[in-house]
Formats: sequence, C-alpha cells, structure tokens
Amino acid sequence: MNPLVELHAFGQSFWYDNIRRQFLQDGTLQQLITQDGLRGMTSNPAIFEQAIGKSDDYDEQIRQLAHSGADIDTIYESLALADIQTACDLFAGLYQESQGGDGFVSLEVSPHLAHDTEQTISEARRLHQAVGRPNVMIKVPATPAGIPAIEQLIGEGININITLMFSLAHYEAVAQAYLNGLHRLAEQGGDVRQVASVASFFVSRVDSAVDKKLAELNDAAATHLMGKTAIANSKIVYQRFKELFHGPAFQALRERGAPVQRLLWASTSTKNPNYPDTIYVDNLIGPETVNTMPPATVEAFRDHGQLANTLEADIEGAGLVLDNLAELGINLDAITEQLQVDGVQAFINSFETLMEAITSKRERLIS
Repeated sequence: MNPLVELHAFGQSFWYDNIRRQFLQDGTLQQLITQDGLRGMTSNPAIFEQAIGKSDDYDEQIRQLAHSGADIDTIYESLALADIQTACDLFAGLYQESQGGDGFVSLEVSPHLAHDTEQTISEARRLHQAVGRPNVMIKVPATPAGIPAIEQLIGEGININITLMFSLAHYEAVAQAYLNGLHRLAEQGGDVRQVASVASFFVSRVDSAVDKKLAELNDAAATHLMGKTAIANSKIVYQRFKELFHGPAFQALRERGAPVQRLLWASTSTKNPNYPDTIYVDNLIGPETVNTMPPATVEAFRDHGQLANTLEADIEGAGLVLDNLAELGINLDAITEQLQVDGVQAFINSFETLMEAITSKRERLIS
C-alpha cells in the first residue's frame, strides 16, 4: 500500500510543491502521477530560484533567449511559462478525468505586486492568458491588496490559488472573496462550474514562530504547547470551511454547480528536526482538502505516512491549545500577521536572487 495514493480515499488530494525542468522531461513527474497518485503541482519564486538558479537545466534556453536580445524579465518569464505549460499538459488527462477537480498547476504573480491590487489583477490576467491552459491556477497572496484582486479574478472565471494565509482572519477574508467573486460571475452570466480555487493555508511556519515565543517563556505549560499550534490552527480553520461551504452561505452557488474552495495545506515540511517528518501530513487528513508536499516530505510520507481522518480529531483540544496560548500572553494574531509580511518579503528575496542568477548566467552564456 502506498500512503500517497491512499490519501485520495480520505478525500485529500496530494499535490507536489516543486517544479524543475529535468523531472518534467525525464518521466519523474509522470511517475509521480501514475504511481503515487499525484493530482497537482504548485510553484513559487523560491522554487523557481532553486530550479533555474541552481541547475543547468535551463542554460540552453537562456543562451538562445540571450542571443535573441531578450531582457532578464523576458528570459525568466519564458523559462517559467515553458515549465508551467509542460506540467499543465502532463496533468491534462487527470484534469479532464476529474472534471476539473484536480490536475492544476500554479504560477505566482510577481511578489513585488503583493501590495498593489490593480497591478495584481492585470498581471494575473496576463499570466493566465500567456499559459493558455484551462488547468493553470494563478497564485495571489492573501494580503489586504490581494483580497479584492481575488474577488475580481474569480469573477472573471480565472482559477486562483490564494497563498500566504496563516490565520483564521486571513481565511475568512479569502473565503468571502471567493464567494463574492462567484456571485459576481453568476450575475454576469458566467458558468460558476468552470472556475476553481484553493486557499493555501501555511502550517509549519506557524509552529516555528510560536515555538520561539514559547521557548522564551521558559515555562512548563509553554513547553507542553510546543509543536501544537500549527495543527490546532489548521483544524479550527477547517471547521470554519465546513460552516461556510456546507451551510447557507454557499447553498445557492452549490445548486448552480460551483465547486467548494478547498483548503490546501502548504508549508508542510517539518522545520524542527525534533518533530516527526510527516507531522503536518499525518495530522491534517480530511475531505475536500489538498496537501502540497515538497520532495523530502513526499519521500517520508510514501515510506511511513499514517492514514486516518485526523483533521476532525479532537477539535475541542485544538481550541484549547489556542486558548492556552492566549492565557500565556502569546498573541497568535500578531504572529500570523508578521508571518504574512515576512512571507511576502521572503518571496521577494528569492525572486531577486533568481533574477541575479539569470543575469549572471546570461552574461556567462553569451560571452
């Protein structure tokens, strides 16, 4: 039995948090689809930095583009679009077989636009058209500027993966933007059955930040809470998902055939070596969800993942964890707001490092 394959029986889709040209071309991705039950793929600036900046997979295309006079922005976009289109094509069969339920590949708007609503909308439209595949999802951050962009883009029928969510407040805003966008699409005569969205809720980074605060307290009660916040936080958000998408707020849209906006568990690699390497997969399995895993987590879960409907286990205990944090003076809202700010900056840093790497390669390859 392959635990990765079996996840689907619990209503969860396994997506891959990685992209690189070599495994698009050498059969690795196809093997993940056929043997491991892979049902989608996500990318971000940090992933492209690793793929393009730290391999020679892209050197020939960079050389050709450089000799044609392409600037750095054009080179980057050409490389990224080629990979996203290839991945979309590899998932096309699954996308059709699942009737648009899975088989998506995500491409992020520039992180420099995270605080610019109008530019985010414009860039998302442009990237969606440039990829030209029905199973592409454009990633937009859940920043205050990103929320109205999400509503507008959903209203135009563009598939959106909302990223950099860390709190219940972030989730509430994102879910409402999806609902508003679907209503707008319906009012304009659009087909709400043809648009899809996932709400990417970040997990392990929450524990990293909260554990640091707990360690500073040097208290037995605080020590007992270490490693528990991220899962508790996610479980509470899932309960809100159920209320929204299986209650009156979604009823009219459901009757029109609109899909729910699934929660996607992101940042599921284990940052603390003292915690089990599959902790953020084992404990977040449940219906109508996605878990996007990086390569090391994929390998670990394939080897020793634990299968059970854990996402709805001990909800009362999850609420107690959050209550206990507050009693200790840990302000989870403040921490998660800072995590979003830091997340945007980390993607900007990765994007700039990537552009510097392309610049260096361009100069070397045409010299």
